[in-house]
Amino acid sequence: MSQSPTANQPLTLVVYDDNGQSLGPQSLPPVVKSETEWRAELTADEFRVGRQHGTERAFTGAYHATKTPGLYRCAGCGTALFAAQAKFDSGTGWPSFFAPVAKENVATDRDDRFGVSRTEVHCRRCGNHLGHVFPDGPPPTGERYCINSVSLRFVPLGAKS
Repeated sequence: MSQSPTANQPLTLVVYDDNGQSLGPQSLPPVVKSETEWRAELTADEFRVGRQHGTERAFTGAYHATKTPGLYRCAGCGTALFAAQAKFDSGTGWPSFFAPVAKENVATDRDDRFGVSRTEVHCRRCGNHLGHVFPDGPPPTGERYCINSVSLRFVPLGAKS
């Protein structure tokens, strides 16, 4: 199970503007909140998936078929996680990406729940559960980041957030 960051560990993350341009690495404080604070800020589904490691049903998420250029940010803290140009149709019913926008912005942990070993992906800044990564994706990485739509907030290129 992923560990949420602690308040005394500054993080170096790569920051992006809403046009998908990197503003470079920056030292940022982790986002640490109580369960009560998370419940107040997230929808019931966002909390169930992001904070309790749940999943949404295949083909039900808002972004599984989205093809619009833009940036996918963490629903919990707004950290840039995935760019639309790394998205592909995996046929699984979840948004799939061959790479995060910056490796520094995501973290992984071994997930042995449900009797199978997988690699969980979560937001490095707030610990929000995003989904899992598998070694069966397309080039150039060969990875498939299978991500829950409810864990993301999509910002179309050029939009004001």
